[in-house]
Amino acid sequence: MNTASINVQINFKQILDAVNQLSPSEKLELNEMMWNDNMPIPQEHQDLVLDRIEKIKENPARLLDWDEVSKQL
Repeated sequence: MNTASINVQINFKQILDAVNQLSPSEKLELNEMMWNDNMPIPQEHQDLVLDRIEKIKENPARLLDWDEVSKQL
């Protein structure tokens, strides 16, 4: 695989246009790279999840059943 380093300002539509030019195998490779398990999770995201878990442990009744909620939508 050839690599190059560049720093350019592009908007989201330009990114989509570039991705649309990739072959299916290149899109798959890009997807795999984007969802790599080695991607670090920001500490603030980890803290948010841990806080929500603690709140659930403190008050399990606050959880809603998805089947019940989806009927109300």
